[in-house]
Amino acid sequence: MRKKILAIILMATMALSFAGCGKSAKDSKEPTDLTGTWATEDKDGSYQEATITEDSIEINWVSEDSKSLYWAGTFTAPDKAVDEYKWTSENDKEKTGSAMLASQDDTKDFTYKDGVISYEASAMGTTTTMKMERK
Repeated sequence: MRKKILAIILMATMALSFAGCGKSAKDSKEPTDLTGTWATEDKDGSYQEATITEDSIEINWVSEDSKSLYWAGTFTAPDKAVDEYKWTSENDKEKTGSAMLASQDDTKDFTYKDGVISYEASAMGTTTTMKMERK
């Protein structure tokens, strides 16, 4: 009888210890941190790379021999832990105004979901949904 009770207690303890393993970002008490370096998939030696700081986002077109500004704008961080987050960035036209490959849009919408930041980028009449992952 003692062995059965001990086995039940042991199994219950193990079940409780594993219960916290599948927590989502919302279960965390700290706000989701999106700061750092993010990048799209490298396609034939070119990709986009973003640097997000406390209050800004800057995105560059990157190739083997060059780096060209695509977007410089505001960033508003989540104020709580989230699995999905959207923000609208306002263009810093002092930075993008003279950059040949920079977006001239006044604002750009960004979405964070499932560990990916996505947004639309347009170049030469083609609009593509860009997807960046943390580097």
